[in-house]
Formats: sequence, C-alpha cells, structure tokens
Amino acid sequence: MSKDIKIKKGLTIRLKGEADKTLSNAPRSRTFAIRPSDFHLITPKMVVKEGAKLQAGDVLFYSKAKEEIKFVSPVSGTLTKIERGAKRVITELLIEADQQDVYKDFGIANPDSMEPEAIKKHLLASGCWPFIKQRPYDVIANPDVTPKAIFVSAYATAPLAADYDFSLQGKEKQLQTAVTALSKLTEGPVHIAIGKIGNSPFADLKDCVIHRVSGPHPAGNVGTQIAKLDPINKGETVWTVSAQDLVIIGELFTTGKFNAERVIALSGSSVKTPKYYTTKIGAEVATFIYDSGLNGENERAISGDVLTGKKISVKGHLGYYNNTVSVIPEGDDYDFMGWMKPIANKISVSRAMTLSWMFPKKNFNLSTNTNGEHRAFVVTGNYEEIFPMDIYPLQILKACMVQDLDQMEVLGMYEVAPEDFALTEFICVSKQPHQEIIRKGLDLMYKEIG
Repeated sequence: MSKDIKIKKGLTIRLKGEADKTLSNAPRSRTFAIRPSDFHLITPKMVVKEGAKLQAGDVLFYSKAKEEIKFVSPVSGTLTKIERGAKRVITELLIEADQQDVYKDFGIANPDSMEPEAIKKHLLASGCWPFIKQRPYDVIANPDVTPKAIFVSAYATAPLAADYDFSLQGKEKQLQTAVTALSKLTEGPVHIAIGKIGNSPFADLKDCVIHRVSGPHPAGNVGTQIAKLDPINKGETVWTVSAQDLVIIGELFTTGKFNAERVIALSGSSVKTPKYYTTKIGAEVATFIYDSGLNGENERAISGDVLTGKKISVKGHLGYYNNTVSVIPEGDDYDFMGWMKPIANKISVSRAMTLSWMFPKKNFNLSTNTNGEHRAFVVTGNYEEIFPMDIYPLQILKACMVQDLDQMEVLGMYEVAPEDFALTEFICVSKQPHQEIIRKGLDLMYKEIG
C-alpha cells in the first residue's frame, strides 16, 4: 500500500543556472577515469595491467574483502595509466577510449524466471553490484545479507540536481526490468519515491510500492524517505539504488551489456547554456562544459550537486555515481564587514541582518565562499529547524567527534549517511564539516561493530 510522504522541515535552496529541459549528446570523451575512492572502504585488487586492451564490461579490479564484487570498465579502450598515491594506494585508473565501444556479452536474462541467487550472480559478474548500497554505513551492499527492504529515490530536491522525470523519459522498460530483479533480492518491498507533482516514468511500475513525496530539501534524500517509511534498527539492513543506476541494471538484463551511459545535468550560474547531456561514467567533464561555455575564468566545477558533490578540475572526470555537474563561482573573495550589514544576496535561515526570507521564490547566485571561519560549535537550534529525521543532529555530531560508540548507536547512527547532514553543514554558523564528521563516525562503527 502506497504512502504519501510530506516533509515539513527542510530548506529549499534556489540557485541560478538550473539545467534547461533539452538533451544533447556530449562529444566523445578521449579518456575515462575510474577512482577507487568513489567506492568507500573498498580496497582494490587489480586484474589488468597498464597497456591492457579492454572491452566495455571487462573487470578492472575487485574488492579485496569480497572478491565477488567486481568493478568493470565503462568503455572499450586501453588502460593507459594506474595512478598511485601514498603507500602505493591506487587513486585513479585512466582509460584511453576507442572511437566506438565494444561490449562484453553477459547474456540476456529474464528476471521474471530467475531465482534470487542467479540474479545476484548476474549482477556481481557484470559489475553492476556496486550500484547497490546498504544502510547502515552507506557502503556497497554485502551480497551475503538479505535486506528488509530496498529504497529508490526518484525525486531530486538538492539545488541544481538533475530532474529524474526528464532524464529518465522513455526508460520505462529498463526501469521495470531492474525493479523486478531487485524485488527478488529482498524480503520486503521495493520502495520508490517520486514527486507528488509531475509525470514520473516510475509511476506505473509493478513489483514495487510507489510513494509520492512533497516538501523542501532534503525530501528527496533516500535517508529521509527511509526514516519516514521504515526506520533502520540495530541488526537491520536496507539497500538503496540510485534511480539512474536502475537503467544500467535494466539494460544488463535486456541486452546483456554493461552500458555505463549517463544523462547528466550541467548546471550552475557559471554555465552559459545549462542543459542535459548524454555521456558515460568517468567521462571528461570538459567535453560538455566547454560545449555549453563558461561565463568566467575563476569557476569551480563540482561532480555532483553543490551540497554533496566533490570539487574537480574543469578538465577532470565525472564521478562514478554522479548525474549532475555543477559549476559556480569560486568564492575566494573577502566581503569586508559583511557580517555587520544587511544582506539580500545570500540565503540564511536566520532573519538577523539577512533578507532572503522576504524572497522565497528568488534564485540566488551563490559562490563557494563559506562566509566565515571554522570555530567551536555554537548552539543555535537551527539544525533542528531544518533536519526532518527523528534524530538530534547536534548531539549525534558531537558523539561522532568524541568517538562515543554507545551514544552514536542510541542517537540513531544506523539510519544516517553523510548526505543527510549536507543541509545542516550549509547553515552551520560554526563552519563545521558535518558530512566529514558523520563519515568518520560511520567508518568507526563499521570497524568496531561491523
């Protein structure tokens, strides 16, 4: 039975530069990069060496802890470089792509007639398993564990994020195939959250429970939806899958190919013509950034949305899980006495010396400037005003900082992921790195509790 989700607490951040609903094919990228750091807590064990010829879908490396979890090439080409950092940790694999992709054939399969173990083996062998993450800990799912439910958020509320209703148009067949396959891997339902208003390609899918969501950000975060529908208790596991990754999983079953195609939203106030592009995982972002053009020279490119994405070079590569590239002005300027004068061009949840609350529909042109320095936590009560989960955000952050495992468990650490604290980090007057604090806390729990 479906259940509508209405979120009251939160903050919608309206920024200039939203991507127009037009889709273009990005020029073919010359190189593609896979960064093991995108797969948190995975220690890679290489299968191929520099100079190896690859087909799209060939295994590059596997997880040292779980050898059945494989990571494959998004394109066909030549592995030209294996970058290593301190202690010879692999930081990046660089693939020089062929003009046309040649795909490894994993075989067409019908999930309707397959047993759960056969579906699992198919996903593991093809390199699609890394698209499935688990909570607690927000890491790649353990294939030996059966989740109590699977969650998919097809409703994006983050600033400048890609609109799934547009980017997944016409992909209903692949989505249905993926949902059917996933529904056999869980004891409970596959929950899919879509916007209350709009024409979602998920609306008529079977083998799942559809929920209509409304409210400010973070209503679109899968963690918020889990908290409202089926909170995670100690000893329980749920899996999450990105809406766009379902298309790749669906194509695996319908075509037998690992097709790493992405429809990404190029957005931000620094982009001349923000719009959608079809590209592939790990592509050079310059192929579509320069196609659209930039308004200036001192800009920051972000692989992901502006709250949770990672800073990259304008000539860098698209992150493995990202379907948005945001480009906004670099905030390296100093606003003299900015804290003493009324401010109308910045967003704030406080009404002290700020006027943004008077213009709820205004789109702002924000830079990366944090407007302050790192300092000790100031107790303001602002976090609780915009944090929609039944958790005390300040207390759980402090428990992580002092590594108090007992308090972390009691306060609900099993339910959260770093992205759930992106909004509290945005409004933090103390300029504390909330997402980094939560990530370190989760890693500690994973190491000590497992």
